[in-house]
Amino acid sequence: MTAPLVLGIETSCDETGVGIVRGRELLANEIASSVDEHARFGGVVPEIASRAHLEAMEPLLQRACARAGIRLGDVDAVAVTSGPGLVGSLIVGVATGKALAAALGVPVFGVNHLAGHVVVDELQHGPLADPTVGMLVSGGHSSLLLLTDDTSTITPLGQTLDDAAGEAFDKVARLLGLPFPGGPWIDRVAVEGDRDAIDFPRGLAGERERYPYDFSFSGLKTAVARWVAARQAAGEPVPVADVAASVQEAIVDVLTDRMVAACRDHGVGEVVIGGGVAANSRLRALAQARCDAAGLRLRVPRPDLCTDNGAMVAALGARLAASGAEPSPLDFPTTSALEVTRRAW
Repeated sequence: MTAPLVLGIETSCDETGVGIVRGRELLANEIASSVDEHARFGGVVPEIASRAHLEAMEPLLQRACARAGIRLGDVDAVAVTSGPGLVGSLIVGVATGKALAAALGVPVFGVNHLAGHVVVDELQHGPLADPTVGMLVSGGHSSLLLLTDDTSTITPLGQTLDDAAGEAFDKVARLLGLPFPGGPWIDRVAVEGDRDAIDFPRGLAGERERYPYDFSFSGLKTAVARWVAARQAAGEPVPVADVAASVQEAIVDVLTDRMVAACRDHGVGEVVIGGGVAANSRLRALAQARCDAAGLRLRVPRPDLCTDNGAMVAALGARLAASGAEPSPLDFPTTSALEVTRRAW
């Protein structure tokens, strides 16, 4: 039996994504980003993001179908991000997904953006092991999850208590005068710096018993701000590359330490990292080194599958359709705070 052909739509933040998947085969993954329009504001402006989604949607649908060599009428199901994310942005995608499903007479799945970040790795590396530990790291989320029952059960193990990793990168980049979004710039500049130059704090390092798998990055941001301010007050230049490398090391050190601990404590031999920060070169390198040392199999999607994209939504929709999951009702809502334990409506 031929696997269902699923169209995925992602509009949770500042990237519009349309992906087409058949089973675990990726046929198209078209993305339009509005990040340049937000850069001068130093962060995402919801109204700008919503308008950008509206403008990009039709061209992306056409490009994705052309790339996949299909017509819209060939689609067996539509999947669309219903949360979490910016509500105005989500409405654009959900309205499009519902309209397409109704017009084509196919089921629609309102899916969880976060679960998509985990499942998308199957398009590159095949089925996930059961169980698997998943680490989600992005501008809005930093979480450790236990995935069981073929990912149908998602159990939260830990999360950030304040800033997410990507948010910390953005705030530090702003302190250093680097452009938005900060993560890619920190990664780029850090290559020229010494990651051992400054011993910035590791959040919750002394509270492992109380917070074994949780993260905290707000204290790191404050420490960097004070360090930079002290240099400037003394009339000394700020070594941007060294600060960037040291901050990056502090963040990825904590992330990978908790990740390996979660695998060890739960007897899990495989871990997958998803989300935009998973594209960070130092995170990928240190995660691989620590997994090798611990005898763990590490899975990280290629960078274009780490950031928000339609492929991850289509991949999750294809998994749901293949498993016989009940489609979402046409009146399913959008929500800025969809629980990570819920894969779809």
